[in-house]
Amino acid sequence: MYRELSEAEDEGRPVPVWLSDATKQAWGLDLSRQSSKGTILVRPLTRLNYNRASWEINKGCNFNCEHCYLAERKFAGLPRSGKDQLIALLRDAGVLWLQITGGEPTIDSDFRHAYEAAYRTGMMIEILTNGSRLHQPGMVELLTSMPPHKVKVSLYGATEESFDSLTRKPGAFKLLSKGLQAAKEAGISLELALIITKHNAHELEAMRAMAEEYATRYAEYTNISPTYDGTSEPLSAQAPGFLNKSSVFTGCPAGHTFFHVDPHGFVTMCKIGRENPISLMAEGLDGLLRLPAIADAQMLRTGGCSGCQLSGTCRVCRPLAKAYQAAEAPLESYCQHREGVTT
Repeated sequence: MYRELSEAEDEGRPVPVWLSDATKQAWGLDLSRQSSKGTILVRPLTRLNYNRASWEINKGCNFNCEHCYLAERKFAGLPRSGKDQLIALLRDAGVLWLQITGGEPTIDSDFRHAYEAAYRTGMMIEILTNGSRLHQPGMVELLTSMPPHKVKVSLYGATEESFDSLTRKPGAFKLLSKGLQAAKEAGISLELALIITKHNAHELEAMRAMAEEYATRYAEYTNISPTYDGTSEPLSAQAPGFLNKSSVFTGCPAGHTFFHVDPHGFVTMCKIGRENPISLMAEGLDGLLRLPAIADAQMLRTGGCSGCQLSGTCRVCRPLAKAYQAAEAPLESYCQHREGVTT
C-alpha cells in the first residue's frame, strides 16, 4: 500500500480507491477524483522506528508555576537554522506525531516558523500551552490555517485568586480567559488539562464547568511530582487527599518508539528520564541507535525499591520514582505499598 501511494504521488495518478474510501468514511472528505500529486504527502522510508517525539522548543515561560517539574526555566535554545535542522532530523527518524512544549512554547520567537516547518513535513502536532497567547491574531491565524492535531491547555484554577496564586503571575487568569474565548470563537478545538493543587482543589466543579464550556475533552491531573532532577519544591503544591494511584505501571516504550528533545537538541528517553543525553545535532540519527540501551538502564530499580517484592504493581515509572527518591519525598506521595516497605 505504501508502494502504491508512493508511485501514485510520483506519477500523478488518482488517489487509490481504498484511501479515498477511508478518508470519506473518516472525515467526509471526497478524494475520489483527485490527483495524488499535491493531495498526498508521502514520507520517505526510514531505517529507524521512532514515530513520536516531544520537543521543548524553549524552557522559558511567562508564568512561574509553583508546581513546575522543570528545574530551571532559562530562555535559551537553538537558533532558527538549528530548529530547521532538528525538524529535518525528526522527520528522518520517522516521527509522525510531534508534541511541542516548553516552558511556554508560544513565547519562543521561532514558534510559528518551527510549527509551519513541522506541519509541512506531515507531522501531527500537539501543542502543550498555558493558553496565554491563544488570543493573539497571529496565533489564531496559524492554528486555523494549519490545524494542529491537538492543543492542550493547562487549567490552574477557576478564579483569578487561585490561578494567579499557583502561576505566581498577576493577570495570568485574564490572559487564559482571553485565550479560551478566542479559540472558541475561531473554532479551534481544545483539550483542557485540569491541574489540581492546594490552590484550586475547592474549585474543582467550577474548573470542570470551564472545561465543558471551552474544550472538546478534558482530563484531571492530581499528582504533583518533583523536578526531573529530583528537587522537592513542586511537592508543596500537592492538594491533600488528591493523590491518584488508580493505575499500575505496566511498562513504557520510551526510548524505543519515542523520545524527548530539549531546547538545545539533546535527546533523552522522555521528559523525566534525562540521564546520558544524546546530542542529535552533533551525532545525527546514528546517536539514536544508543537510546534504547540508555532507556533500559533507567528502568532498573534503585534506592528503597531495589528489594521490593511488590514492584510488579508499582504505580509510577522508574525514572519518576528516582526523582521522588532524590527529592526525599514522603513515601506516601508515590508508593501505594508504603505501609509494608522499609527504605
